[in-house]
Amino acid sequence: MENGAVYGQTTEENPGPARGARGALAAYFFLGRLKWHRRVLKILQLVLSLLAFICEEVVAQCTLCGGLYFFEFVSCSASLLSLLILIVYCTPVYDRVDSVKVKASDFYIMLGTGCVFLLASSIFVATHDRTSAEYAATVFGFLASFMFLFDFCTMVYEKRQESHLRKPETAPRALTQPLTS
Repeated sequence: MENGAVYGQTTEENPGPARGARGALAAYFFLGRLKWHRRVLKILQLVLSLLAFICEEVVAQCTLCGGLYFFEFVSCSASLLSLLILIVYCTPVYDRVDSVKVKASDFYIMLGTGCVFLLASSIFVATHDRTSAEYAATVFGFLASFMFLFDFCTMVYEKRQESHLRKPETAPRALTQPLTS
């Protein structure tokens, strides 16, 4: 049997430059939904919380392990939540979900994660054994918590700006009341 007859119907000679795994993934990834400063904040949150988690995982032993375990849980959760939010904003999932709900979820996730991460970092600082890996984990933890809280403050500021732009100016009360004689 000739190779052309067997493989001719199922294979292509030249698939073209736009085909392949990288081309297909890049077609679904779009960063334009986030402003550049929010994009930077989201990436910093992901990287810093992941670095805090990795540095915490390097710790070989602990005396008071409660703070370490709490920090481990919070840093891992923060990494996963920031990755999830970034995926939702940058993929077609955003188009399938109500954008108001995505923004509201992002708003409350940033507030909750920032506060709990700050608490976990503070507890870990109070209970750690002062090794270099623990110092690095707490530094990354505090930086990540500040990034989450800064992102929350940025969203509050943007919401206030939007509400001022949407709200029409109100007339003084004396002008809106009917005249009575």
